[in-house]
Amino acid sequence: MPSTLPILRARRERRLAKQHASDSRKRSLFVSAGMILSLAIAALIIVTAFAYVSLTRDLPSIQTLPILLNPPNGLLLQPTKIYDRTREHILFTFAPAFGAIQPRRYIPLSDTNPQHLPQSLADAVIATSDPNFYDHAGYDLTTITNYELHDTLAQRLVSDLLLFNEPPSFRRALRERILAAQITSQFGRAQILEWYLNSAHFGRYAFGAESAAQLYFGKSAAQLSTAESAILAAVSDSPSLNPHDAPQTAIERGHETIRKMSALGFLSDEATANALGESPFFQPPPPPDVQPAAAFVNLLLAQLDSQFPRARIERGGVTIISTLDFNVQQQASCVSAFYAARLAGLRDPSIQCDSLRFLSALPPSITIPDSSASAIVTDPQRGQVLAAVGETFGGRETPLIGAHKPGSALDALIYLTGFTRGLSPASLIWDIPGKTDVQNFDGAYHGPMRLRTALANDYPAPAAQVAAQMGAESIDNVMSSFGVTRGAELSLLDAASVYGVFAEQGALFGQDINGKIVSTTILKVEDNAGGLWLDWTTPQAKPIVSPALAYLVNRSLSDLSARAERSSALNVGRPVAVKLGQTADALDAWTIGYSPLRVVAAWVGSRESSPLLQEGSRNREAHISVELWNALMQIASQNLPMEDWLLPAGVSAAAVCDPSGMLPTSDCPNVAQEVFLQGNEPVQADTMYRTYAINHETGLLATVFTLPQLIEERTYLVVPPEARAWAESAGVAIPPTAYDVIQLPPPNPDVNIAFPELFAEVSGMVQISGTAAGADFASYRVLVGRGLNPQEWIEVGRGDAPVEDDLLVDWNTAGLSGLYAVQLQTVRTDQRVETAVIQVTIK
Repeated sequence: MPSTLPILRARRERRLAKQHASDSRKRSLFVSAGMILSLAIAALIIVTAFAYVSLTRDLPSIQTLPILLNPPNGLLLQPTKIYDRTREHILFTFAPAFGAIQPRRYIPLSDTNPQHLPQSLADAVIATSDPNFYDHAGYDLTTITNYELHDTLAQRLVSDLLLFNEPPSFRRALRERILAAQITSQFGRAQILEWYLNSAHFGRYAFGAESAAQLYFGKSAAQLSTAESAILAAVSDSPSLNPHDAPQTAIERGHETIRKMSALGFLSDEATANALGESPFFQPPPPPDVQPAAAFVNLLLAQLDSQFPRARIERGGVTIISTLDFNVQQQASCVSAFYAARLAGLRDPSIQCDSLRFLSALPPSITIPDSSASAIVTDPQRGQVLAAVGETFGGRETPLIGAHKPGSALDALIYLTGFTRGLSPASLIWDIPGKTDVQNFDGAYHGPMRLRTALANDYPAPAAQVAAQMGAESIDNVMSSFGVTRGAELSLLDAASVYGVFAEQGALFGQDINGKIVSTTILKVEDNAGGLWLDWTTPQAKPIVSPALAYLVNRSLSDLSARAERSSALNVGRPVAVKLGQTADALDAWTIGYSPLRVVAAWVGSRESSPLLQEGSRNREAHISVELWNALMQIASQNLPMEDWLLPAGVSAAAVCDPSGMLPTSDCPNVAQEVFLQGNEPVQADTMYRTYAINHETGLLATVFTLPQLIEERTYLVVPPEARAWAESAGVAIPPTAYDVIQLPPPNPDVNIAFPELFAEVSGMVQISGTAAGADFASYRVLVGRGLNPQEWIEVGRGDAPVEDDLLVDWNTAGLSGLYAVQLQTVRTDQRVETAVIQVTIK
């Protein structure tokens, strides 16, 4: 019997081998898992590192805070100031208006300083704005997804002073908390609290506890009571709910703060009761400052808001250099105030300035009590606003400079659309009934005219015809390129920008604000440390239309001779182009005029329609705005060189007959110089004016039989059938259609036509026979002409020998038809001419 020992040994070895293989697989699995985990951790570390680097890239230095908030002279960030372009005049200061502007002073919190902030103020701010101030590391993660919340005092400092120019985002929220942790670790909580109290906004441009205490309580912050401290702490959390703008609410919120302080253990029950029993006295708000250019400042702030948060600008430490021309602004405001007062029927002797000499007198019958006016002056070459006059009611200017209905103020863009599609300023248009439902402002029709005349005189009916020809889509595209929308209200700034394009021969200059090139009000923005935040001294340029097209508009709007009336009001002693505009309800009137160097847009409006502007007026309200525009244009153009628009490439000039716009003929009574895009010049002669031979006794068309002494030439405007009714109502002479009564002269035996007979019908080759003889005979010729009284004669034959009752000439009438005159002329040796005439009809 074999031994079992080898069998057991073999089994044992197989078992051990399996176990070893299993252990090896487990070790390999663990090693692989470890390697994968290590790689994942390494990748995570790398990704985290890259993310952190990206997150902290360009992170502001926290050392900026001591520079801003711990100035060596004890003065905080001083109020932001807005200056005119020369830096000589302050237009606005972001500071409380309590007498002279007081410097913002830094007051320490430590009680080791004789003048220090009260602990009650620190406790009140913590209770209101950061109850866990002493427990967290400077930041709070619970509201990280709410980008508008800054839950800790450290986060508020970072948001207001370090990250103010970053838009809200998750990335900004993370960066804010990183910086908040850094400043808390670096400077400590006490310093953060002291900085916050000296820089917080307490409403009405009061930054820092000292400014707020002086503004609302008329005392230093070091003298604040507990109740006053609680009120200021609540105001720092909601600056608009301050003692001047919401006094009762400020007191109630102060009481809430006192209760919070008590709940956190900052106040004993007795101190709480005493604080709640206080009756703080609020110092009356100071009178508002008189701003020299309030409307301009509002425009500037709207543009500045697109670049920097308003809160950072208001905080201080910034200098803004504007584009305002202080002298032009003062003179424009004065003239506008005087004009508005006079228009409203008021007399204000306090309104006096040298520039009133530029303002013409209004007709004595014009008085609109409920009227207002505003204006803007720009430099189109630099794309800068030089002056802005807010809406002025009865001699008082307001900061408002709103948008209004454009009416016909933008009709130049309709004509420009036509010029891009083959029309020209010389193109003929008929302003007669039946062409459009749009009515002219004067209620009249003006017959045939060039587009130049229609544009210059602000006739909406012809503009409507052009608009119908061009189509809404084409016009909308052109208007969009100028930055305006058809049917929308128009601001003075946009009006000046539109016509500034024409002033600059098709280019728009300015700065890109929210994706749109506009005339700017800002030259530079600097901080008090000399850093340049914004430099808009060099304008951007955007081509809108070609110089050639712009020139066509400029020449149409600068042609004083094309205007039906009041051209003298548009004369400022230099080349200018002017577009009038008004609404159909006569509530808004515009005058927008420009030279190569300046654009002035003036608006006049009334809230209720006045009969003076509607009955018997001829563009009267538009003319009212012209008076204001004229004065402002002269003010804006003082000391400027005289410039005109030069003829650009692609434009040619030619003489045309007015109003047809065609080549002039000898019959044309009015010849004008016109401009065209090269290739669009007229090639056909004028057909609107024709000269007729008239029997002055009968008023009928002369015939070849009318006695010469009765014939006179008269030139008539030939109107189409659809314009005949207008012509008759307008008193336009219409050429007669009937011919004079035929009275045959006595027969002449030496000069006569025997065949064909008078009024015969002929065709083919016609043998004309008769007599051409007599004493002193020299020669004869036969002529034919179309009609009863031909304007042109064609010679068909001649002879040097006398003919008696025989063939004079053969006349080939092939290709001719209608009534013709046949004239025999016999010339005597003494150069006398005797004639005989018949009429025939060619079949």
